[in-house]
Amino acid sequence: MPRRRFSKFFPVVFLLIDLSMLNIGFVISNFLRFDSLWFSSSNYPLLLAFLNLSWTVVYFSSGLHNPDREATLLQQINKILTALVINIGIVFTFWAATKSYYYSREHIFYAYLIFSALLIGWRLSFDHFIKYYRTKGYNIRQVAIVGYGRIAKGLEKHFQENPQLGYKVVGFFDHMHKSDDVIGSVEDFYAYARENGVDVVFCCLPKLYHEDIKELVDFSENNLIKIKLLSDFSAVGTRNLSVQQYGSIPVINVSSIPLDSSLNRSIKRFFDVVFSSVVILFLLSWLLPLIGLFIKLESPGPIFFRQARHGKNNRSFSCFKFRTMVINHDADSKQAVKNDPRVTALGKFLRKTSIDELPQFLNVFLGDMSVVGPRPHPIKLNEKYSPRIDRFYQRHAVKPGITGLAQAKGYRGETSQFRDMYGRVKLDRFYIKNWTLSLDLKIIFLTLFSLVKNNDNAY
Repeated sequence: MPRRRFSKFFPVVFLLIDLSMLNIGFVISNFLRFDSLWFSSSNYPLLLAFLNLSWTVVYFSSGLHNPDREATLLQQINKILTALVINIGIVFTFWAATKSYYYSREHIFYAYLIFSALLIGWRLSFDHFIKYYRTKGYNIRQVAIVGYGRIAKGLEKHFQENPQLGYKVVGFFDHMHKSDDVIGSVEDFYAYARENGVDVVFCCLPKLYHEDIKELVDFSENNLIKIKLLSDFSAVGTRNLSVQQYGSIPVINVSSIPLDSSLNRSIKRFFDVVFSSVVILFLLSWLLPLIGLFIKLESPGPIFFRQARHGKNNRSFSCFKFRTMVINHDADSKQAVKNDPRVTALGKFLRKTSIDELPQFLNVFLGDMSVVGPRPHPIKLNEKYSPRIDRFYQRHAVKPGITGLAQAKGYRGETSQFRDMYGRVKLDRFYIKNWTLSLDLKIIFLTLFSLVKNNDNAY
């Protein structure tokens, strides 16, 4: 008798809860902005209807309707934030295109701020509950592994160490009966799967013949069993593998990174444009002329220091900073050191507080840089360390950033020791391989926190 599954109701239930959170946020925003829980004018019911419709579209298109039991907490948060960014982009595009300026921007801001908090809160609460529920033996999926060996045992161990995934290995099947763990041959799997309600079958490619794979795929699809293929890619690493289709030929890409996705790049660029625009309009608009005046008064020369640096794909661009040194011929070849006589009194303050980096938001707006990414090094510094550090130039697979994971972890300022640069590159490569929008937000908060702490390397 088939087991009763309630997960088929999840998409509808999740959507209804999401829309409830959205409507609650809208009502609370009414009260905060207009001192009324009801609509302030006849235009706002139409706005609410549009918000509900746009979220429904984003909900299904972004995959929020399909909970993934293998997803990590960070991946869950990233999926939610991605959907929110796309939805906010749709709403503000609609607002600008229709010139609906009678809608209060403050009201929409409050509504989405509250909605975002409620959405993330309930989604993560459910994720915590369902994982706890699985550790108690519920919501379990029966797993069979066809092809016995080191990879198969490693997969079983992973499921045992992570009961929150809700996978239970019921047995191994293999052509060779060399272990007590093997409960039958590959041919025995078919009858066993029908009689015991196997939900997922993992096929270890090195242990199976081509004919086995075809028969297993056909059987699984005819019996509504999910089938997954696994092989040993330990020699090339396992974090950044993706499948690409060339006609009818599937190819494993071993150098895939999250920002290869056009959707991820669009989300990151949208965030960069919004963030840099806010900084330019509300901070640089008055701070730039003020600091520029002080720089001019202290020493002759331009306000900005512009230096050629390597960006994405090693393309050079002109990186902007507030000038913090007197004019000198070594600016491109010699890093600032402690008590450097070239640094002006104002320059010391600007460097210590990282205010000298603020003009780089112009680079972000122009598209040369991102808010978060590997810090762009002077070209001569790259030439010095690239031969000594393996995969050094992998950090140039994405746009450089005003701040990065390395800076958030304390790698700021001079790289006088080899270990300093090695540590930076290691963290930069980790960031590139594990990028998410939520990771960007975390790095921004860590950077702001580090700025209030004393950093002896910033000089």
